[in-house]
Amino acid sequence: MKARLLLDNGMIFEGENFGAEGTAFGEICFNTSMTGYQEILTDPSYAKQVIVMTYPEIGNYGINKDDFESSRVSAAGFVVKNYSENESHYKSYIKLKDYLKQQNIIGVSNIDTRRLTTIIRESGAMNCVITTEEITGEVKEKLKNFSIDKNITKLVSRSTEEVVKPAQEKTNGLRIAVIDCGIKKSIIDCFKDRGCELTIFPNDVSADKILESKFDAVLISNGPGDPQDAAETIKTAKELTGKIPIYGICLGYQILCIALGGKTYKLKYGHRGGNHPVINKQTGKVFMTSQNHGYAVAPASLPENVAITYVNLNDETLEGFSCKALKIDAVQFHPEAAPGPYDAQVIFDGWVNEMLERKYNVLDRLKKLFIKRG
Repeated sequence: MKARLLLDNGMIFEGENFGAEGTAFGEICFNTSMTGYQEILTDPSYAKQVIVMTYPEIGNYGINKDDFESSRVSAAGFVVKNYSENESHYKSYIKLKDYLKQQNIIGVSNIDTRRLTTIIRESGAMNCVITTEEITGEVKEKLKNFSIDKNITKLVSRSTEEVVKPAQEKTNGLRIAVIDCGIKKSIIDCFKDRGCELTIFPNDVSADKILESKFDAVLISNGPGDPQDAAETIKTAKELTGKIPIYGICLGYQILCIALGGKTYKLKYGHRGGNHPVINKQTGKVFMTSQNHGYAVAPASLPENVAITYVNLNDETLEGFSCKALKIDAVQFHPEAAPGPYDAQVIFDGWVNEMLERKYNVLDRLKKLFIKRG
């Protein structure tokens, strides 16, 4: 079956359908990862986006049961050069095309993705429609009026509180409150594997709800959309600032920037892929990182007590900041990878060590003080 992609600038690409049938609208973006299409598709940060994979061979290892980042596909559509019908991996239990049909996601193959990516790079991010039907005047009019929901984080956030505990033998006593703006399973696993207990809240949780439970820290997660639209989470972040240590990843990093009085702006075509070099400004060490974001933080807008920690070596955009006075640390990239290199997972080690030092060193000092006085 034929499938078509219509860009907001009027350009039409025609290919073959390999997923669900129908019509879907979204913002088109490209991802430069060579592997990991399963993780990319199930990353909630791609909500309402049509993903173009720049690597030409997609589907060749099928879908397995271990690499889901969430329970469903949040992306609006999937565009590839060559769809591989014959997957060859021992963990595969379903073909990519059949999984997309299950999830009601349209896939289009036989598209010149190199040309399409060049158009996105030159013209910038734009809306599009992907369809297995004819492109009518009505479809064009709907595309003209399409816009991404300002409450998009609510669409991907869980609606009820959930507690995730580590294995008993790994428990370190740390309890972290997570504000779910579209969190990936791998981020949860990274903290869980390091012995932390996580209580995961919906994106509209109040500061009072978090503070009353005496957590050791708060994590604001990754997620989709314009950070300025995450009004409820920004309000909570402002009210938590200075009262409890806070960490942020991707959208969470942008929300913390706004909570501190900083500004964000939309990138021309975003950063999405597993091969983005980022330099640690304090050590000079370079990480290859996994990224997925369409907005960035304006460094000059941050307060004077905020230190720049990471910078993107491709375009010198800000990738991380820290405010020691308020116990805030955040990164734009995804230290959990999934997909991508594991270089930056040491950031989780650093955050967990910080929390342990705050929790136990202070107690140890107090114990020594009381023993000495006694």
